Amino acid sequence: MDTMALPWLGSVPMAVDRHGGSDATAVALETNMRRMFRLIYRIVGNVPDAQDLTQEAVLKALRRRGQLKDDRKAVQWLNRIAVNTALDFVRKRRRIVFEELDRALPDRAPPYKGESPEQRVLRGETRAWIEGGLRLLSERERTALLLRDFEEMPAREVASVMGCTTATVRSHIANARVKFRKYKREVGQL
Repeated sequence: MDTMALPWLGSVPMAVDRHGGSDATAVALETNMRRMFRLIYRIVGNVPDAQDLTQEAVLKALRRRGQLKDDRKAVQWLNRIAVNTALDFVRKRRRIVFEELDRALPDRAPPYKGESPEQRVLRGETRAWIEGGLRLLSERERTALLLRDFEEMPAREVASVMGCTTATVRSHIANARVKFRKYKREVGQL
């Protein structure tokens, strides 16, 4: 049996179908690992928990790959597993500690090559401001806002990932934006 290398997991067995192609779930996992990690990180706010939860989400997906009926929906299915895993964790812990995302991907080249020290400081201040605002949101508001605005998913897909209606997603996003506007006035930034 072939194997697939996944961060934090090492090699994982990968089923091969009769035609010699890779299992669709394993292929989707391999191509979407960073996205799953970023999604989970944005919900839980720190690298160690995001790494653990990404590993947990990958294992859930591998165990449940028989549930995926349509290979074209693999990314959406993986996103839902990732979001649910992160939300379950947040509900159990009820506290979030944010940490710099740059530490999460140390093997990557610096994301803003050639930026001036001034630009670096501004980026850091903006990140700190956004993280401060995210702390004010409920887990559902934060998840809806992150999926919609940062991951650029359509509201319909966010609703599917979160297991709610599109109207509920829009309500969560509207509430989150109201809280951010209030936060902006209080903090006086951006």
